[in-house]
Amino acid sequence: MKGHSGSQKRFKRTATGKLLHKATGRRHNFSAKSTRRKRALRKSRIVKLADLPRLSLLTVYLK
Repeated sequence: MKGHSGSQKRFKRTATGKLLHKATGRRHNFSAKSTRRKRALRKSRIVKLADLPRLSLLTVYLK
């Protein structure tokens, strides 16, 4: 089975099997965002349960 190379670069699997992704909203308009909000956007987020089956197909061989 073939995975998606773009997805495999953007997601990371945890030890328990969950998928992590970077937070959105980190490209521009930083002057409009508070320092607290920008600091929170640095962290990785866990992929929602509804998106997990679709992304599991794209990241088949992700370790």
